[in-house]
Amino acid sequence: MANSVENKLTVHDVTGDRLTAGQLYAVLRLRVDVFVVEQECPYPELDGRDLVPSTRHLWLDGPDGVGSYLRVLEEPAGAQRIGRVVTARAARGQGLAAQLMKTALDHAGDADCVLDSQTYAKGFYAKFGFLPEGDEFLDDGIPHITMWRRV
Repeated sequence: MANSVENKLTVHDVTGDRLTAGQLYAVLRLRVDVFVVEQECPYPELDGRDLVPSTRHLWLDGPDGVGSYLRVLEEPAGAQRIGRVVTARAARGQGLAAQLMKTALDHAGDADCVLDSQTYAKGFYAKFGFLPEGDEFLDDGIPHITMWRRV
């Protein structure tokens, strides 16, 4: 399923059970390129949640494949967890992640949403109504903070 956004880019919105091998490969390539290689964080990227039927994968194409991506997971008690928010180096500064966040939050509707933000990105998520909760923590050596958007 794809939705058009204001600037005519298409947001791809695919559940885990409908993700093709090619789509999964492209998404994983971007996530590994940025999180593992660029940020130098060797961590277990494959966590077993990508192919779960309730997982939603949202992405925008870029000139070299997936330009920006995020996924939404169902949490206990109905909350939605937004994660793996990533934009390819060549596609940064174009507002792609913001478009994906808007789509994810539109889909979440009245559900509470949670995410673990790298601390430098707190301001980005605050623009979408997320507020920090709890203490800063290290995740693979990078400072993070849990943020909630409670409806």
